[in-house]
Amino acid sequence: MTHRVLLNNVEHKDLKIILGRGTRFGDGDTICPTFPAEFRNVLAHYPIVFRETGNEQRYEPVALFGFVEGENLFAGADAWDALYVPMAVARQPFSMGLSGDGLLVHVDLDHPKVSTATGYPLFLEYGGQSELLEQVNSLLLALHQGLQSNAGFVAALLDYDLIEPFTLDIELNNGSHNQLLGFSTINEEKLAALDGAALAHLHRHGYLMAAHQMGASLVQLRELIERKNQRVAVDG
Repeated sequence: MTHRVLLNNVEHKDLKIILGRGTRFGDGDTICPTFPAEFRNVLAHYPIVFRETGNEQRYEPVALFGFVEGENLFAGADAWDALYVPMAVARQPFSMGLSGDGLLVHVDLDHPKVSTATGYPLFLEYGGQSELLEQVNSLLLALHQGLQSNAGFVAALLDYDLIEPFTLDIELNNGSHNQLLGFSTINEEKLAALDGAALAHLHRHGYLMAAHQMGASLVQLRELIERKNQRVAVDG
């Protein structure tokens, strides 16, 4: 359950945020949204694939942390085992909204990182923002702007028919067979076959590099499979 409310320095003057990572702190999601400007950092650790959105944008890029719903192979109970944590994970327990006055910060009061007893305060004694909250504001703004850029990226790829579904068949060390379904990726053959004008168009908008970065990130599927093998071995 979630209980998201608009953050303010009167009702929430005593709120604190626990900065731990891991499933105990709500980091159990299998995927999270990402965006082209973040791809360079994300692909160092995670595969980047598309999921269908069910809206007019049709697809959005996501970082993949596991193979089945509710599985995060990077999150232990009290740790996150990668040097880079994607922005959409790092921003928890906060979310963003917009109004005529700009960015609005919401907080999930039921999130395990939210406390009134321990952690880092969001507000100073006389109501000003703490350094932590200033960092949250910057992160949410960067995340919002990045996610907004996905619409143009996806539209350009669809214009050139560069998104295709894929299925990954996985045989684990214990002999079990699994499949990763429901995601899409870049059709690298069609990308390589584009003419100069199309490539120039994609490059001009930064989409060509982002497409190649998505393709390159799939090498991390091997690492994800190895993490799955290790998790299965530990769990017995």
